[in-house]
Amino acid sequence: MDNIGQKIKKIRLKKGMKQYELAKRAGISNTYLSDLEVGRTTPSIKTLDKLSKALEVDIKLFL
Repeated sequence: MDNIGQKIKKIRLKKGMKQYELAKRAGISNTYLSDLEVGRTTPSIKTLDKLSKALEVDIKLFL
């Protein structure tokens, strides 16, 4: 089963977005997004909300 970071990356790639594009849309740093995607850190619910809006998906997809 994918962790949250892997799910974020999978959705981002499916939508054809670069990391820096998603980070900018979500209002987070590219470094932080990279850390999320590789599992070095776990996002808060607030960050997940920002990412879900930036990716135009339901936040439930990450959980």
